[in-house]
Parts: sequence; structure tokens; C-alpha cells
Amino acid sequence: MVRKKGSLILCGAFLFVAWNALLLLYLWGRPPIGRLGEGVGAEPGGKDEWALGRGKGGRVNLAAEVIRLAEEVEIQLETQKELLKQIESHRASWARQNDVGKRETEDAKEVQQEVVHQPSTPPLPLKENPPPEPVHTVSSHTAVHMHQVISIKEDVAQSNELPTSVANPEVVIPVLVIACDRVTVKRSLDRLIQYRPSPALYPIIVSQDCGHAETARVIGSYGDQVTHIKQPDLSDIRVRPEHRKFQGYYKIARHYHWALNQVFNTFSHSTVVIVEDDLEVAPDFFEYFRALYPILRADPTLWCVSAWNDNGRDALVDPSRAELLYRTDFFPGLGWMLLKEMWNELEPKWPSAFWDDWMRQPEQRKDRSCIRPEISRTMTFGRKGVSLGQFFDQYLRYIKLNTKFVPFTKQDLSYLLKEKYDENFIKEIYGTHLVRIEDLQQGGGLKGPAPYRVQYSTRDSFKVFARNLGVMDDLKSGVPRTGYRGVVNFLYRGQRVFLAPPEGWTKYDVSWS
Repeated sequence: MVRKKGSLILCGAFLFVAWNALLLLYLWGRPPIGRLGEGVGAEPGGKDEWALGRGKGGRVNLAAEVIRLAEEVEIQLETQKELLKQIESHRASWARQNDVGKRETEDAKEVQQEVVHQPSTPPLPLKENPPPEPVHTVSSHTAVHMHQVISIKEDVAQSNELPTSVANPEVVIPVLVIACDRVTVKRSLDRLIQYRPSPALYPIIVSQDCGHAETARVIGSYGDQVTHIKQPDLSDIRVRPEHRKFQGYYKIARHYHWALNQVFNTFSHSTVVIVEDDLEVAPDFFEYFRALYPILRADPTLWCVSAWNDNGRDALVDPSRAELLYRTDFFPGLGWMLLKEMWNELEPKWPSAFWDDWMRQPEQRKDRSCIRPEISRTMTFGRKGVSLGQFFDQYLRYIKLNTKFVPFTKQDLSYLLKEKYDENFIKEIYGTHLVRIEDLQQGGGLKGPAPYRVQYSTRDSFKVFARNLGVMDDLKSGVPRTGYRGVVNFLYRGQRVFLAPPEGWTKYDVSWS
């Protein structure tokens, strides 16, 4: 098609040159209109009109004839100029249509790849993608997005205008809400739907255990805004006599296992953000996970992204630095992102109870870290549950929820990749002023500006310092909450403080738990 259009353009140009050459030969070689002796003149003036071009004795006035010829040539050149403009216009139109055709072909390939692979297009290099899913496992949300892409192409073809850009399909990030018998799940769902920028890109799947009818009615009231699935196995679980009081923890682990299999294997998603029915989310909750998805994909030393800061109480965080993000060796939970590849690793050995503490064991963590924010993007409002309000009154109820929207997707977050992060982290921590906790508490003996470092060397010294500085003092498999390389980062009386082990730290001691 392109060669044919190119030949038409060359033929048009050749005809233009040939026409002008023949025209000039004709004009110079022909006698003037209204020849001498014919007695007939040209309209409108007959022979009297042409007498103006004659001199005395019937001779032709050469100067008048040259002027007349020049005027006729000028008219013909204007005509040919218009013809040339039309040729150029058609050539531009053909080129534009050809470009649109190429883009449509490329985009059709992209849509086909999305149907088979559901890829993402993050700005960072990705780990190897999982094997392609069969076409029939594509979720309805991906099909809707594919239809939107095709509609864009149809609009372009109809308008015959080339768009400035055609957006690549984006990865679908579903939100899995783990629910049971709390009718207050409505508070969670209201915020998720309020802040969700796109139902197609962020489908909400509510998985309900317990069979609580009133909670089911609340979830059902949202109609097609959410997908409501129900755990089919509501039976009691046989446990050891001493674990009968922990029956709820066994059911939760069973529910998580079933619900995550539904998300990854039935709905065929490549990632998921997990929240529970007593969590309220921040305005930039979806922006946060969208921006960090490519980081999680790119760095094999990461295994989750969490919206939660265990030491996120109002006095311990900097409200003016909502954009701050950190690596942590402690699995935070409470609004976290998991990749399908990681679920494939965890699912065969999923525990029968206490799944979150199981996640914190070295055998599962494998020295991998999570991303967490300075200010939490989730807040829990559920005091009553299987944990009977453990930590809620002392810590959880005071966690600050972010209210400032941070455009994370427009920021360069590559500093969170391990190689870059560790180099800067060690310099920052051990380049700060080492102070005694008494100096911090009294405030008079501090030397130099913040940040400050308080050093611990044993389990007991850590717990004493943590309690006195107001941060959580418990350790799981030897890892302190929010800790990275043993360092806990927080504000104390408005000053940045690092509660850190001695320089040269190598690994956590599981006996500290």
C-alpha cells in the first residue's frame, strides 16, 4: 500500500513538470489570439480589442505581446501551484493514515499480549514474568480495559486524526478485603470506593468468612461496585486442647489461604493488596501501591509493600514529610501488597494458624524486606477481634492516618532498591551523633544538630530504650518493629532518632524473641 501511494506521488510530480514544459512551448510557439486578417477578435472586444496589441502598419507590438504572455504564464503557474498544494495535502493525508495503521497494528498486538499475559509497564526493569495465563482465565476487568483500548482506536480511525499518544494498558491491582462478622466493613468499603481512581484498574474483592447474614447484606448492598465471594468451609477446625482458645486464628489462616487462591488462581491476577474489614485507607492509598508495584517487581530482596508504620503514632512521625518511604525487615501487614510469584512460594507451606508471625520467621522471610511509609496509609478502627484488642488501646488507636495526597507515581523511587538504599542508609545512620538516652530525655547535653543515634547491644537494652522513647519494644524472630538492619527510625520530641545496634551489624538473633 505504501509503495503504491509513493508511486502516485511521483507520477503527480512528473505530470506537473511535463505540463509546465508543454505549456511554455505552446505559449511561445503559437500566434497571438485573433490572428491578423481573420477579422474576428476574441471576446469580449472582438478585433478592436486585439488592435491594442498592434503598432503602426499592422505590426505586432512586441512589448505588449510579452506582457500578455507573462500574464498568462502567471495565471497558469497559480493554477499549477494549487495543483501542487493538493498533491502535498493528499501525500500528508496518506502518510497520516499509514502512521495510524501502524499504530493500530502495534496496539492490537499489545492488547493481544494483555489478554494472554496481563503485563505491566513499570519504569524499572522487572523480574522474569510468570508463565502466561491461558486466555480463558482473563478477568472481566481486563476485558473491560481491552474494550476501552479498542474503542480508542475506533475513534481515531473515524476521526482520521492521529492522537498525540496511545496509553499502554496498566496492570490491574485488585484489593482483597478479608471480612467476617463486622457490619462496620461498610466504613472500609466506603473509603476504598471513595478514593479508588478506576474500578477497572482496582477491582474490590470482598471475601467473607463466618457466614454472618447481616454483614453479607451490607456487602451485597454495594452491588457491582465490589465482587462478593464467600468462604465455603465454615466448619470448626480440630486443634490441640491447649489451642482451643485460638480457634479464631486457625479460621483466619484458612480463610486467607482460600481467598488468596481465589484472587490468583480463579481471578488470575498477578498481584493483590490485602486489607481487613476494620481498616480505613488514606486518600493516596491507591497511588502509593501503584507507584511501588514496579519497585516490588524489580527488586528480589523485597517481598511486600505495606501501608502500615508500626511506630506511626502522631508524636513519632514527621507530619510534614508524608512522602518519606523506608525499607523494613519487619513484616508489617495491615494493608500490604503481594505478588503471585511470592504466593506460589508461600502457598504450599501456608500455616494452619498465626499466619502473620509465621511470615516473620527467617524460613519465610529469607532476609527479604518490605517497603513502609513514614505516615501510615491505613488505620485500624476494630478494637474487638480474635486478638481481644491486643496493642489496640496502647498503640493502634493512636496511629496517624495520612491526609495529604502524595503523587508517588511522579517521583523517582529507585532509591528504595537495596544497593542504592543500603549505601546511603549506613552512611546516614552511623554518620550521626551518638548520644545517651539521658541526654535525649533531658535535652541539655545534646551536641550538634539532629538526627541522633542511641545505641543498644543486647535484647534487654533495646527493650528498655524502646519503652523509654515511646516505640514498640516487642521483637518477632529477633526483628524489632519497623527495624531495618536492626535500626528503628522515629521522632522523639521533634528530633529524628535512630535506635541502632553497633556499627558492623550482620544479622538478627532469633533468641531475642
